[in-house]
Amino acid sequence: MKIEKFSFGMGDRFAHQGEAQLKAILKAKDQGINITPIWNKSNREHKTVKTEPAELRAEADAAVKALGWADSYRVDADHITLATVDGFIGSSDFFTLDVADYIGKPAPEEEIKAFVERRKKYIGSLSIPGIEQQFEITEAMLQDVASKFLLAAIEAGKLYKHIASVKGDDNFIAEVSMDEVNDPQTPVELFFILSALADFEIKAQTIAPKFTGRFNKGVDYVGNLQQFAKEFEEDILVIRQAIKEFGLPENLKLSVHSGSDKFSIYQPINELMKKHDVGIHLKTAGTTWLEEMIGLAEAGNEALELAKEIYINALGRFDELCVPYATVIDVQESRLPSADEVKDWSGEKFANSLRHNQKHPDFNPDFRQMLHVAYKVAGENGDRYYAALKKYRDIVAKNVTENLYERHVVPLFMS
Repeated sequence: MKIEKFSFGMGDRFAHQGEAQLKAILKAKDQGINITPIWNKSNREHKTVKTEPAELRAEADAAVKALGWADSYRVDADHITLATVDGFIGSSDFFTLDVADYIGKPAPEEEIKAFVERRKKYIGSLSIPGIEQQFEITEAMLQDVASKFLLAAIEAGKLYKHIASVKGDDNFIAEVSMDEVNDPQTPVELFFILSALADFEIKAQTIAPKFTGRFNKGVDYVGNLQQFAKEFEEDILVIRQAIKEFGLPENLKLSVHSGSDKFSIYQPINELMKKHDVGIHLKTAGTTWLEEMIGLAEAGNEALELAKEIYINALGRFDELCVPYATVIDVQESRLPSADEVKDWSGEKFANSLRHNQKHPDFNPDFRQMLHVAYKVAGENGDRYYAALKKYRDIVAKNVTENLYERHVVPLFMS
């Protein structure tokens, strides 16, 4: 099983928008752009809203059947570990191997020594075609890379082999995720990380490195765009060279875990994909859940009241909901609308405050980030929430499709 050149990871926390999401991919196909849809959901999200991995597979299969989608599609066991993978193996064919917790923790000394010995031929000047800078490699540098990343590669190998033992080596797609850490990996670090993945026979088809800047949930990229573009291009070139050096899958490509809506990085990514003729995998995380809330607000009546209740409830549980996401949100309580304010809002005001239109005077990024992590509250109101999604399906679906197509697909894949 091989991942295609362009793939789009779509989170759907409540498993009601599969068709609306797929319609965005179909619109791209109508324009001659082939994108593989990949529905993703993490173990944490399943536990929070009390669903099972098989339900995501059922949603994807149903959407594909309903819309007559005849091309490839995948179901991603997002951010899984050895402790959580077994529940996903039967229903998933894409596995995001999350080894961030092992980055920075030293591997056994004998493993470090063996890694350094295998890489000694690179000591001296290392040149990566296309990168102007020459990298000076020393034994101490190799030991430093091993001390930071080798244990993560070892654990990824264990997880990969476990999945392969059940599904078969060629019956799934593996992604290695190293993005949820504090510091970005340098080009030379990524080169040797990829060498370690090859050492442990991990046939990774995408890798999600950490980039400079903030990738906060639900809002745009915060950082130096020129630096991001430089890192992205260098990572493309490192991957290309590592494929040749270490025998990694020829279709290995970058994955960007966006945390949703990193609109400002889409143009440089688009330009660099064209320049180097490479693909990408993009994950959009919780964008769809927020579009559901926008649709309910626009629907008015009891749906608007439910949307207000979810926000007001979440506001009173700020620490509970925000602390688990502290590294990927920047919410200032002082900039959040009060419960009394929101009670008086119209559906239009609620929707405009939440919808990711940075030019609209009502848009409030703190309000948006707060609701991004508040899906737990909607899950606790399951019967009412699901009933509202079904009753106002058309208006919700319109928002979901337009958001994915106009704000993500067009600028990233088509501009």
